[in-house]
Amino acid sequence: MSTRKYIDRVCIAAVVLSLLLTLLFMNGEALGLQAAGKEAGYENRLFDSSRVHTIEIVMDDWDAFIETCQNEEYSPCSVVIDGEHYKNVGIRAKGNTSLTSVAAMGSSRYSFKIEFDQYDSTKSYHGLDKISLNNLIQDNTMMKDYLTYQMMNAFGVPSSLSSFAYITVNGEDWGLYLAVEAVEEAFLQRSYGSDYGELYKPDSMSFGGGRGNGRDFDINGLAIPPGQEGGDMPARPAQTPDLDNFDPSSMFRGGGRGEMGGSSDVKLQYIDDDPASYPNIFDNAKTDVSDSGRERLINSLEALSSYTDLDGVLNIETVLRYFAVHNFVVNGDSYTGDMVHNYYLYEEDGRLSMIPWDYNLAFGTFTGGAAVSAVNAAIDDVLSDRPMQAWIFSDEAYTRRYHALYAEFLNTIDIEKIIDDAYVLIAGYVEEDPTKFCTYEEFETGVQTMRAFCTLRRESVQGQLAGTIPSTSEQQAAEQDALVNADHLNLSDMGTMSNGGIGGGPGGFETPGGRDGQAHPPAEDEAGGASDAVDAAPSGPDAQKEFPFKEQGGLAFSPDGQPDAETRQPAVLLLGVSVAVLLAGILIAGRFRR
Repeated sequence: MSTRKYIDRVCIAAVVLSLLLTLLFMNGEALGLQAAGKEAGYENRLFDSSRVHTIEIVMDDWDAFIETCQNEEYSPCSVVIDGEHYKNVGIRAKGNTSLTSVAAMGSSRYSFKIEFDQYDSTKSYHGLDKISLNNLIQDNTMMKDYLTYQMMNAFGVPSSLSSFAYITVNGEDWGLYLAVEAVEEAFLQRSYGSDYGELYKPDSMSFGGGRGNGRDFDINGLAIPPGQEGGDMPARPAQTPDLDNFDPSSMFRGGGRGEMGGSSDVKLQYIDDDPASYPNIFDNAKTDVSDSGRERLINSLEALSSYTDLDGVLNIETVLRYFAVHNFVVNGDSYTGDMVHNYYLYEEDGRLSMIPWDYNLAFGTFTGGAAVSAVNAAIDDVLSDRPMQAWIFSDEAYTRRYHALYAEFLNTIDIEKIIDDAYVLIAGYVEEDPTKFCTYEEFETGVQTMRAFCTLRRESVQGQLAGTIPSTSEQQAAEQDALVNADHLNLSDMGTMSNGGIGGGPGGFETPGGRDGQAHPPAEDEAGGASDAVDAAPSGPDAQKEFPFKEQGGLAFSPDGQPDAETRQPAVLLLGVSVAVLLAGILIAGRFRR
């Protein structure tokens, strides 16, 4: 009897232990425990911005692929990211106007998209489904996109992760690119959790909306597309657009001048209750949107356009933070510019927010107009036909909060340090880059100009917030002596669209591998040896190019980049132990009771 009593206690203890282990396994994160998989995710690997990463593209017929890049069709290849090998992934060129610009220059340095699950839905890079590899065209600084994403993320705006990567193709140097997290499923899960909302990339078909569109865009021939003159909006205080005297430099300014291009739905205006009236939103949905989801978005746009229930239809804080950074970097190629594109719209439970995208023409470089206009771009201009921006000025409380966040951004984000750190990180790689669109000297000048621009822009915005500098375009036109002087700056030094779509100086780009169009190894120094300009960097052009099994984060990775079966997540082992203890307890109890 005594033995049986103790056995019963042992069995009860085993059952209790197994239940506790099971609960721990199921609720570990709620108890403050981190899942092993999250610690080994893509966020801390490819998007570790403290280093330049290596991406090797391995492809049988690369030349044939390059010849068909303008078709933007996926082709199979293998990629090796920091030594980890991923077979049979998809690659294609990306871009709209930049795609044809590269071809027109006789270059092969296209931007690319790599989709890990293109041919195998189970494949990813540590949870990442797609990356964009930006070729840094129209950017002598090589960091306009990078700087903006860094600032957006640091200021609490959900935005893409990014890092610099040196690309090789079949073992030959290709050049320095910016790796950018695609705004798709992995981004949504990272930013909003597994139960995320709906994602859209509104874009007019006449202005680069969708693959291959916008290639014939001519900045000198900007006009309102027929039938897309825009819908009616509630009257808001703003300057009246003067189309007869339109100044292209105004494309990166506010002041209501941005009423030339873009359809009503891309401007996020309410049109009517028919989803068919919003083709540039719903045809560009990135998630599977239901009928109720479409109705929900339209209802939110109606409230937004009439400036009612704004707290219910907007993520107020996130949108204000977005516009603080967005307006600081003066990006005319955006929602607030005349093209009215290059943004993502996120909706969850009827609340809207903006996700930033594509800032290679920011810092006043969309048209490369007068530097004084960009440096002093007014922070309080009202785009009356753009309700997602105009609502900020519909109530003094919203405007005050916008100003407070703008001041917080200037006081907490060390812009100069981001620039300086990036320069130290990439300068050697830029010098060795055989395909860059500018010379190394133009890169140096571009970075210096960016530093100066950001310093002067900060001074101007601080003055506008303090009231010592006019904060609207109309007031600035009447008080030009109060503006920050930027006459010594040449925005084209940072690279603009208006000078042929390339970097600062005419003919400044180099074709892949040099001007003969062939890939070459790094340049040799006078003694005949390979230049050591990038040798000091641990992940430079000469980094590991083999395809070995890779030890990372305590896990062994096979050539397809997935964890080996013998080293799966420790949580699986915990579950197995829990189940084994439970079964053992049941068997022992049953045996002794018999």
